[in-house]
This record gives sequence, structure tokens and C-alpha cells, in this order.
Amino acid sequence: MAGIGFELKKLFRSTGVFAILKAYGYTGMVTAGPMLLGVIFLLSVSYLGRYFGLVKTDQDLLVSMITYALLASLLLTSLFSMGTTRYVADMLYQELDDRILPSLDGVICITVPLGGLLYGIFLLFSGLPLGLGILNFLFFTELVVVWMQMNYLSALKDYKGIMFGYVIAIIFSITIAITLCTLIEVSLISLMISVTSGYGIMVVFHYYLLYRYFDNPKKKSFEFLKWFDEYGELCVIGFCMNMGLFSHLVIGWFSNVGYQIRGLFYSAPQYDVPALYAFITILITTINFVASVEVNFYPKYRRYYDLFNGKGSITEIRKAEEEMLTVLDHEITYTARKQFYGTALMLSFGLLILNRLPLGFDSLMEGYFRILCVGYGVYAIANVMMMILMYFADYEGAKNTAVIFAVLSTTLSLLSLFINVKFYGFAFCLGSMIYYLACFKRLRYFTQRLPYHILSKQPMVYVRKDGLGVKVSKKMTNMEERF
Repeated sequence: MAGIGFELKKLFRSTGVFAILKAYGYTGMVTAGPMLLGVIFLLSVSYLGRYFGLVKTDQDLLVSMITYALLASLLLTSLFSMGTTRYVADMLYQELDDRILPSLDGVICITVPLGGLLYGIFLLFSGLPLGLGILNFLFFTELVVVWMQMNYLSALKDYKGIMFGYVIAIIFSITIAITLCTLIEVSLISLMISVTSGYGIMVVFHYYLLYRYFDNPKKKSFEFLKWFDEYGELCVIGFCMNMGLFSHLVIGWFSNVGYQIRGLFYSAPQYDVPALYAFITILITTINFVASVEVNFYPKYRRYYDLFNGKGSITEIRKAEEEMLTVLDHEITYTARKQFYGTALMLSFGLLILNRLPLGFDSLMEGYFRILCVGYGVYAIANVMMMILMYFADYEGAKNTAVIFAVLSTTLSLLSLFINVKFYGFAFCLGSMIYYLACFKRLRYFTQRLPYHILSKQPMVYVRKDGLGVKVSKKMTNMEERF
């Protein structure tokens, strides 16, 4: 997000309350737009379903279909997201802009058929009627494209255009839903059509923005696969982060608070609803990471590394390192403090608001909400430190912390199925705390030996890795040239 961070920095330099609110608003929409939109769509169609008289079982099935597609698409694209982001960054650095959009075509040509095959098999045995199955499949493929597009949109500086696309998608989707429910009838089909249409508009608008900024010569669409040999850790990091973040939700569907809706669709509203609102609290840190950490930390980081690459003296390098680490410590502390205040505010006033909404909050849901707010808050701070490790190219350290988080969150959640249901959320919270400690320890170890990691650990002669990515890239490129 560094590219768009430069543009956002201009907003944060402005004075006045409205200018600051505008800056944070744009940052939130750019950094968390698709996920936030997913939540908005989920809440909107659920409310519209209740308003127009959709039966309770159909309401639950609608929410479950959207949730399944969201989580499945996120898990699939997490294998490719960080690798393609690194490829885009390298192409921008080398001023090879004409290779950016072809790689988007390539990654979509891989993820959509692969995900479509797996998710299609699931839908065949899911027990959904044919019409709903087709709409849910289409929604899933749209989500796969949207998640991949976001890795490329971060290279743009048109934050207003990105935000405009989100707003248009929401308005269009809600308008379609109200129109169909009013003129025809409220049904799962009409509501799924509205959600699918909204994300379809988003896909088209994102392509419009990308084609405005980048050329697409339709060549070397699969060259990005070579980067996965060099940066294979990024696939593991992306997958493990999503696994650790969402596995406790899926496991909860099969716990004592979960139940079967229809066929292979399960739900646990008593746990899912508190988890959804608790998850929103991490937007505080997500937004602040771009608005504060990246915008303020990156100039110091860039200057420090430029001194290594240029003619910086030892004295200048040491001074730059001290300044950079001081800013980093300040920004992480500042971000953690904001998350702490936000979590405390949600635990006090947020819970009062949720109790007044028609969500059916009971004492068990209140307990889940409290513990999950703490868990997501700790996760958010830990995730910032893990992202900083990747800034310093410590992919090995970031991978180890991500694996720890995924294994602990999933394993502890499975073990918690055998205890009282009121303790279920503690599994994710404990996993997040250990993840935080692992990230803190690794970041401290790495920054205390920064010159050693930058200089002494580098190979004397660079040898590019030739693995599965290179082989697949060559075969796919040959097929592309033939057809």
C-alpha cells in the first residue's frame, strides 16, 4: 500500500478536523474496502430480507451462502496475493509497467478455474437448488477476481476513484434488492442477484481504473509465477494468516452453538454475529497502519537503505538506523494505543449499542463479543509487527510467526469443542496473544542485528531459484504464445 500511501500523505498534511476525517475515510475504504463491503452487503441483505418478510431459515441460508463464498475465496487467493503484490512492486521499481496487467490476467486464469472447480464440487453436493447454486458460484468467482484486483489497485494513486467504485457498488446492489423485492417478491434468488450485481459492478469498475493507468500488451501473463520460487514464504504467510483468522469461525459452526441450515451449509449465529462486530474493530489498526506507520516510517526506511546502496558513511548509516527505529517504535506504540482505546470503547459503549439493535444479543453472545474484541485487538497489533518484518525482507521470520498463529488458533479452537461453550472464544484470543509474543520477539531480535541481516546474511553470488514456478511459467507461456 506504499504507492497509495504517498497520495494519502498529502491529505494528512492538511489541517482541520474535516480534512483529517476525510483522510482517514479514504484510507479505510482503500485498505479495507472489499472486506468492509462484504460486511456491509451481509448486513444490508440480511436487513432487507427481514424487512420484506423473508422466512428465518432463508435468512440464515442467505448469510451462510455469502459467508461461505467470502471465506473460500479469501483462502484461495491468499496463496497468490502476497506473491503477486511482490511481483507488482518489483515491476514498478524496474519501470516495467507493461507487465503488470498481464500478470493479473495470468493469476485470474489460474485462480478462477482452480477455485471454480473446488467450489463447484462443493456446491454440487451442498443441497442448494440449481438457481441458487449458480448465483453462489458466480458470486464466488467475482470475489476471487476482486481480491486479486486489490493487489494491483494498491499501486494506483486514485483513491477517490477506488472509493467511488465502492459507493456505486453498494448503491447499485441495494437498489436492485429493493426493486426486485418490491416489484416481484422477496426471495433468496432476488437478494443473491443484488449481491452478485453489486460485486459485478465493482469488478468492471476496478478494471476500468487499472486500464486507465496501465497498458496490457497481453504478453508474459505467467511470468509472475517465477517469483513464487524466490518468495515462496509469501504463499505460506498469506494462507496461514487467513487460516488462523477464520478457522475458529468454521470450527464454531460444528460446535454446540452451531447447527445445520441446509445440506452442507452450517451456521452458528450466537458466535458468528459477535465475531463479525468484533472483527470490525481491527479496522482501527488496519487504517492506522497505512495512515501512520507507512506514511511516517517509510521515508526513514527508504533513506536508511539508500545509504547502504549509495555513498553513506558509517556515521550516517548508524544515525539513520537510530532515527528509523525510533520512528518505528513510536508508530507501533501509537498504533497499539489507538487499538487499545478502540477496543475499550467497543467493550463499553459498543456493547450497549449492540444490545439495543435487533440482533438478539444474550449473555453468551456478550461474552463472546468481549473476548473476541480482545483477541482481534491483540491480533491486529501483532499483524502490524509481522508486516514490518516483511518490510525488512525477513520472510522466514514472518512465515514462522504466521504458521504459529494458524496452528495455535486452529488447534486450540478444535480442543475447545470439548469444553463448555462459553469458553469457546478464548481459543482464538490465546492464539492471538502467542502470535503477538512471537512477532514481538522476532522483530526485536531482527532490528537489534539489522546491519548483520542486511549485509552479512546476503549470499556472495546471487543465484535465482529454478523450481516449480519457473517450470509452470515456461509451459503456460508457451501455451499463451500458441493460442
